[in-house]
Amino acid sequence: MRSLFVLSVTFLTLLSSCSSQRAFTKGEYTDPDRVILLDDRYNESDMKIMADSLVGSLLAHKIITDAKKAPVFQVENVSNSTSEHIDMQSLTDKIRTALIKSGKVQFHDKLQRGTLSEEYQYQAESGNVAKDTAKSKGYQVGSDYMLSGDFSSNVQEVGAKKVIYYKLTLNATDIRTGLIVWTDEKEIKKLYKKRSYAM
Repeated sequence: MRSLFVLSVTFLTLLSSCSSQRAFTKGEYTDPDRVILLDDRYNESDMKIMADSLVGSLLAHKIITDAKKAPVFQVENVSNSTSEHIDMQSLTDKIRTALIKSGKVQFHDKLQRGTLSEEYQYQAESGNVAKDTAKSKGYQVGSDYMLSGDFSSNVQEVGAKKVIYYKLTLNATDIRTGLIVWTDEKEIKKLYKKRSYAM
């Protein structure tokens, strides 16, 4: 009798596992710009709204519009002050990509500095690279500005209603003077209502 009970429980567990894995059986492509709110977490639509707003603000500022040549930026830390796990790298990558695609801004990849130094050494000292094509040190373009910021949130929940507020602040710091020469923020507020389930 006990073995039959154990077998039944095992079967039901496997059946439940299979059904949960097959819960989504039909999919289709959708417009990346379409806002779809499946839950109350930060999502790619929030990221796009914030990134687009701040990119537009920076491109319209005089440090870009009055520049004789495309200024060079480097991305510093954009901190996550929320309680959620948010991929800040994806957010900053999206902003950097949009700025570069505008043709009005250039970027240094700070994370690749060590790799570049190794490559200079390899090309100069390995003997494997033709001298007329080898790249040497001393020709990098210095950055003009550092891009940094903070991502914060606030959650209010009363009864069946929940309000989530997000704010992304970005700063451009002039490396020569150390002064913040541009700053802006984008806010998003979302209202959710708890779904009632019939018992």
